[in-house]
Amino acid sequence: QVQLVQSGGGSVQAGGSLRLSCAPSGRIDVIAVMGWFRQAPGKEREFIGSLLWSGYRTSYADSVKGRFTISRDKTNNTVYLQMNSLKFEDTGVYYCAADRTFSAGTVATSKWYDYWGQGTQVTVSS
Repeated sequence: QVQLVQSGGGSVQAGGSLRLSCAPSGRIDVIAVMGWFRQAPGKEREFIGSLLWSGYRTSYADSVKGRFTISRDKTNNTVYLQMNSLKFEDTGVYYCAADRTFSAGTVATSKWYDYWGQGTQVTVSS
């Protein structure tokens, strides 16, 4: 089993930056890919980006490409979501997730992920 503990949420003005953290524990060795998702009230959970565990390769949704960066600290396995140039429409609950397998056809679909963090609120004001 894998546990994911998130931190770093909060409020920020539009144009500002925020960094979210996701600390895995337990059977870290089974993780194949980490994903980040967000959900605004009344909307479906939205894929943000992903990171391959062993190769550190990343991919991003078009809505955040060039503004958000996913990284992994190899010293403690913490995964970060660095968010720059934040917009009001970035507001929502942000989740990190882990999957035991990777497929290009499912990496952006939340229902295929095996483990989830508790979520953290990000609020961007105008």
